[in-house]
Amino acid sequence: MTSARPVDPYSQDGQTGQTYHPPQAYPAPPGGAPSVGHQAGGGGTSGGGTLGGGTSGGGLRRPRTGARTVPRTRKARLRVAKADPWSVMKVSFLLSIAVGICTIIAVWVLWMVMDAMGVFSSIGDVIIEATGAEDGSGFDLEAFLSLPRVLMFTTLIAVIDVVLATALATLGAFIYNLSAGFVGGVEVTLAEDE
Repeated sequence: MTSARPVDPYSQDGQTGQTYHPPQAYPAPPGGAPSVGHQAGGGGTSGGGTLGGGTSGGGLRRPRTGARTVPRTRKARLRVAKADPWSVMKVSFLLSIAVGICTIIAVWVLWMVMDAMGVFSSIGDVIIEATGAEDGSGFDLEAFLSLPRVLMFTTLIAVIDVVLATALATLGAFIYNLSAGFVGGVEVTLAEDE
């Protein structure tokens, strides 16, 4: 009757006291089952725990910690095909009114500074001496460049500027629409803010 256990071929007495263990290519790690990719003694790899590129002893890929992901900025190319003349007129009207108010305030501040420095009186004295009018009947610069007269002249210029700027902007919108019908309009590239 034959034995169920294999016989050790290297036994001297032919006894079957010990079981036969075949040689193993990779010894099992302590406390667990043998894993693919783990070599004993570090043969063929530096570090003794990895085999191939990026696999650990457990057969899993390690994530790359040094790689940074750069967010991509989305861009869109758009074309201004038409400018609405009514909206252009409203915006240009409001902007020209704002510019007119700023002009009036700037002229008022400039006049006050020049009057405090005595510029008008000194220029008036020079004009009187140049014209040779000793009785004081010469040209009076201070009366001519008084604050109400200067502000009235500046307001008149600001009103004319409002009318002209609004008309020119509206006419420009009509001309742009005509030219955009031929050449396609202005192309604009828009990008997301990072």
